[in-house]
Amino acid sequence: MSRENAAREGDDTYQWYFRAAQRGDPYAQFNLAQLYLRGAIVERDDARAALWLARAAASGLAYAQNHLGAMYYSGRGVPPDDVQAARWFRRAAQQGDRSAQHNLALLYRKGRGVAQSHKAAIGWFYRAAEQGMARAQAQLGDCYLHGHGVNVSHPLAMAWFRKAALQGHVPAQVQLAHMYQRGHGVAASLPQALYWLRHAAAAGDAVAQCRLGAAYADGRGVEVDLAYALHWFERAARQGEREAQYRLARMLAAGRGVRRDLPRAFDFYSRAAEQGVVRAQFALGVMLAQGVGVARDPARAVGWYRRAAQQGHAGAQNNLGAMYARGEGVERDDVLAAHWIELAARQGNALAQYNFGAMHAVGRGVARDPVRAGMWGWLAARAGVTRETWLCAHGPTVPGQPAVGAALDRKPLAAQMPLELRAARPETSAPAVVHDPAATGAIASAPPSRPAPGRAIAPLRKGFTTGAAANDYIAVPANAGRRNSTSLMARWLVGMTGPRCLLRRVRA
Repeated sequence: MSRENAAREGDDTYQWYFRAAQRGDPYAQFNLAQLYLRGAIVERDDARAALWLARAAASGLAYAQNHLGAMYYSGRGVPPDDVQAARWFRRAAQQGDRSAQHNLALLYRKGRGVAQSHKAAIGWFYRAAEQGMARAQAQLGDCYLHGHGVNVSHPLAMAWFRKAALQGHVPAQVQLAHMYQRGHGVAASLPQALYWLRHAAAAGDAVAQCRLGAAYADGRGVEVDLAYALHWFERAARQGEREAQYRLARMLAAGRGVRRDLPRAFDFYSRAAEQGVVRAQFALGVMLAQGVGVARDPARAVGWYRRAAQQGHAGAQNNLGAMYARGEGVERDDVLAAHWIELAARQGNALAQYNFGAMHAVGRGVARDPVRAGMWGWLAARAGVTRETWLCAHGPTVPGQPAVGAALDRKPLAAQMPLELRAARPETSAPAVVHDPAATGAIASAPPSRPAPGRAIAPLRKGFTTGAAANDYIAVPANAGRRNSTSLMARWLVGMTGPRCLLRRVRA
């Protein structure tokens, strides 16, 4: 059909609908409004569309009532008005329109235009779900999963998610996969979880793509296939999925399943870090501090360390303290160094515990306290960090003189970076100046460490700077952290005064 004929037929269609609409035909009024909304045959005009929808809705046409409610809800062609939206949704829902029933349920859940009521929302979701509407079935499954208006019931949630998933509803497929993986409402089954993840991933869902990539990377339910893992991580990362960006960066940095590409790894770490992935923020700090895959920039490294440290990352807290102690990228401040290293030490970071003990031993940033120095040293030693291992990693040193032997940043303990970056150090690194911690309280940087489960951290501020600022003390442990300090001292005292320890002393 030529464009001229198509235009002629389109004009004939418009004229037919227009004449029928003027005669009061509600279906013609509804179709004419759709032409104005789509702007296909006539110029788009939301106001005229709302006018014709109002006429059709007043005639009792449920489709028109639901569409008019949606226009009031979104403020399209009419001023936004939740009360009017709820009024028209209700009139259509009472006639059995399942879309209107779903929309009215959403208003009750959110409390927009009506008093919030999860029970009322459940009722309307159920009516729409019984008519086979996948979105309503998924919403009903979510209500049973989280107990919104009903008692929590994983089997019922699973049943409704399955109905929606079988109709191709992607979020329901992702949720169904999660429940199969965790065994919620059904026996745990990784093959079933992967089945639904593949369906959702093929439909373009970024979360499903990331989870599927993780399954292939870690060998959960399938054999390890790094090529498939990389494929799905890349697809999800392009959609902005932050966890996929982090996992992809790790593979690129380690050369796992792909040729090592540190600049590209830095790029994906940056994307994930900007979206708040704490481990990516820590990795960025390490790369900038060490000059791995990017020009060395201690000031920027301090900024990323601080962002991760303020969210409770123990490795970042220790490394930030090390930067303050050394005066790298920030003005030297032993008090701030002790503050951050203490936070990491209380989370169980062994190197931070050794550092904090060394600071107590010489009174650097804290009052000199041999008892606390012994306590923190004992805790670090239990994790395998001792003066001997520290010196083995750094080489024997003389205060003020460069370390003897290989460069510091090539030693295992001083790696201070995630595993995927440890083999990617620059070959031209200069020997670092390090001192015997037992004599001078020298500070070493930490290997990666995740925050201890259940560690409570005070609320954080937004907008961080790279220099010393008023928010440098922001990540302060809550009551749970303070109680832990007492338990640490008690554990040390028990270890030093227990029967076996005393018996060894008597025999000596």
